[in-house]
Amino acid sequence: MNPIDPITLEIVFNALRSVTDETYAALMKSAYSTNIKERHDHSTAIMDPGGRLVAQSAGSLPIHIASMSGLMSALFEKFDGNIHEGDIFVSNDPHEAGGTHLPDINLAMPVFVKGEIHSFVCNIAHHADVGGMAPGSMAGGMSEIYQEGLRIPVIRLFRRGELVTDILDLLLLNVRVPLERRGDYFAQISACRLGERRLQEVILKHGKAVLTAAYSDIISRTQRRMADGVESIRDGTYTFGDVMDGDGLGTFDVAIVVAVHVNGREITFDFSGTADQVKGNINVTLNATQAAVCYSLKALLDPEIPNNQGVLDAVQIIAPAGTLVNAVFPAPVAARANTCQRIIDVVLGALAEAFPERVVAAANGANTTAVFSGIDPRSGASYLYLETLGGGMGGRPMKDGKDGVQVHITNTSNLPIEAIEMEYPLLVEEYSLVTDSAGAGRFRGGMGLRRVVRPRGHDCIFNGAGERFRHPPWGLFGGASGGMGRFMLRTIDGEHRLEDKPDQVSIGPGDAVVIETPGAGGFKPAADRAPEAIAADRATGKFSEEYLNRHYGHLAQTTSKEDIDGG
Repeated sequence: MNPIDPITLEIVFNALRSVTDETYAALMKSAYSTNIKERHDHSTAIMDPGGRLVAQSAGSLPIHIASMSGLMSALFEKFDGNIHEGDIFVSNDPHEAGGTHLPDINLAMPVFVKGEIHSFVCNIAHHADVGGMAPGSMAGGMSEIYQEGLRIPVIRLFRRGELVTDILDLLLLNVRVPLERRGDYFAQISACRLGERRLQEVILKHGKAVLTAAYSDIISRTQRRMADGVESIRDGTYTFGDVMDGDGLGTFDVAIVVAVHVNGREITFDFSGTADQVKGNINVTLNATQAAVCYSLKALLDPEIPNNQGVLDAVQIIAPAGTLVNAVFPAPVAARANTCQRIIDVVLGALAEAFPERVVAAANGANTTAVFSGIDPRSGASYLYLETLGGGMGGRPMKDGKDGVQVHITNTSNLPIEAIEMEYPLLVEEYSLVTDSAGAGRFRGGMGLRRVVRPRGHDCIFNGAGERFRHPPWGLFGGASGGMGRFMLRTIDGEHRLEDKPDQVSIGPGDAVVIETPGAGGFKPAADRAPEAIAADRATGKFSEEYLNRHYGHLAQTTSKEDIDGG
């Protein structure tokens, strides 16, 4: 089919994005759990009839780009030729259904035109629990995928428009807080149905043939744009390595190594030399590694490139099966986001030589997970509060890093204190930035977050998973490392440090959990920091005098708030 004209293509592409944005908002507003309605841990997309990603909502998470493609591959393998109008498919399994970890529930619904499949509308939402040995299905201590929760292959949740109640009953029986899970499922179902209606309206307005041609043009245009960016990189091989703190089950300093080979318009990321998959749940399946690599390259080359199949097709990845970045069954993968963040740090470190004016120093490198669960004394019902907390963003070539944010592949929000205290029997005694956690530099890194959480009038269980708790986020081009994170338990006897990936810690009503997330590395030497920037640091109260003097020496001693105000 001949390409359509550029103006029509742009109009159609924006119509498709409006469908994904509307379904994203609908899912968010109708979800039950704070993890979706407040933190926005979900994504929506449109796929072409062959399962290629065409459009993704603006708020979608980069890590979900490959999950949706993986879902479609598994769906076609199992159901090709047996897909009907009104069907909705559900899955989550990383090893059998293209997922990246079990809490991310994937839904797909076909869009038919005159009896033929024209498209699919898809969404992913992170459910706060999918069963398994630990509340929240995310804690350390799990050594195989079976322990992490209910594994869902690609199956029909709706058949020709009718709910398969036996399937829903099975899904809800295997989770904690089933009423909340049911609400989130139906939010996803509603988003699918809304997306199907809206996409039918776009097809009716522009015509089936135009939409079909637009799908191919959108993807090929994206791939060409990525290749144009790759061509701007000097040919050669760029290498870097880093380590994960540990897997939570006794393996420490788990290496991730990459060699980036650039040859004209082609780029290959070779992870040979990366450690073997580990017993703990920091392993990553290949599609999650693909998402992390594609995000990194897109961020460096052209951040405005839309997320679709063209981004995925523009890179080649070599990752030996059975390694940390291409884990195979039955590897546990619940904490895969932490490893994806480290993959991004490694790719940015490798390409820093090629893009010194674009890269950032190492960010907090973690999705610091905190899960509180127990019986709500107000209602007698079970509750489960899950959050992945942000931290520092790396120092940048022209700016300081941002404080206390989610970075890179997970653009979720920090949960407001009001939402926590309203929905759960928990008291947030402190919500602040971690003093001195920013890596010093000409442009400093961002700061980590600190939360102190106490159960109100009851005992509860705490699970967590932290990274950059043993190895700090590094600085670039002479910048200093950022601060590390930690979990602590505060009792009547004082504070003591918990394991970096604590599992099933009993918390009494007089106890509190202290969560500190990592900061981020600085960019260029601290000696190059402008005096007025040092004075501004002092004025914020975020930094101690000891920190300022240690990193900025005589510059810190000769600056004050008056420098900001011009004396």
